[in-house]
Amino acid sequence: MVVEQWQLAQVLKLSQQQPNLVTRALDDLFHEHADLWRAVVVGAYLDREINLGRAAELLSVSRADLQKQFVAQGIPLRLGPQDIAEIHAEVDAIESWRKE
Repeated sequence: MVVEQWQLAQVLKLSQQQPNLVTRALDDLFHEHADLWRAVVVGAYLDREINLGRAAELLSVSRADLQKQFVAQGIPLRLGPQDIAEIHAEVDAIESWRKE
């Protein structure tokens, strides 16, 4: 089956109307397909939607371990915040880590 653009648009629309339903479905999907979850996280990192610290947090690995994995896989590293939003994201990741 090929995923059609309209399907993705409807899921996005449904996420606004019934966020719990879509969240549960995505949680189940990503739980059963860890490779898909990793690809989504790495894609978000490469698109600068998240930073290295947030990617590590989402993948449940240390930042240092993820950095080593990225180097081994040829994924470019973006070290240090690039703008104020990334500074805030770094602080949020640290605060989240401290709570654990």
